[in-house]
Amino acid sequence: MGLELTEKAVVGTQNITDNCFVCGINNTLGVHARFFNLDDGSVCALFVAREEHQGYAGRVHGGILSAVLDETIGRAVQVRSPDTFGVTIELTVKYRKPAPLGEELRAVGRIDREARRLFEGSGELLLPDGTVAVEATAKYVRLEIENIVEGGLDEVGWLADDRPAPETIVT
Repeated sequence: MGLELTEKAVVGTQNITDNCFVCGINNTLGVHARFFNLDDGSVCALFVAREEHQGYAGRVHGGILSAVLDETIGRAVQVRSPDTFGVTIELTVKYRKPAPLGEELRAVGRIDREARRLFEGSGELLLPDGTVAVEATAKYVRLEIENIVEGGLDEVGWLADDRPAPETIVT
């Protein structure tokens, strides 16, 4: 199963944290994903899974892939509302193809529906050739960051990702 791939302009870079498993720059076992806001309102995560993320030999563990998709979809709400945070209340994942270790993978997330307290989104994890490896839909409850993490953004080490960003990403 594939999507029609298109080149999209990167219009912003999302923050990262110190120790989050998905984006934490200082988490030695983490995925170290980077998140980019795209010109169509979606978010793209770029990452390279390593041996410590392995399930079967040479393949990324499905739980790692679902974690990246969950965070990517959840971050898509911040494209329009940068101070909005959510907690996952439902995640449905469909695995289509295995994902390889050691190659750059792309996760794309978008918001499909928003209400006052909830938002819903969908996304895909793409292999290097653009083939869809994993699909997901998710629901989140909106919460102030202080209701998620005691101490708020300071506690999680919310940092600007000032590394060079690509001008475009194919999704």
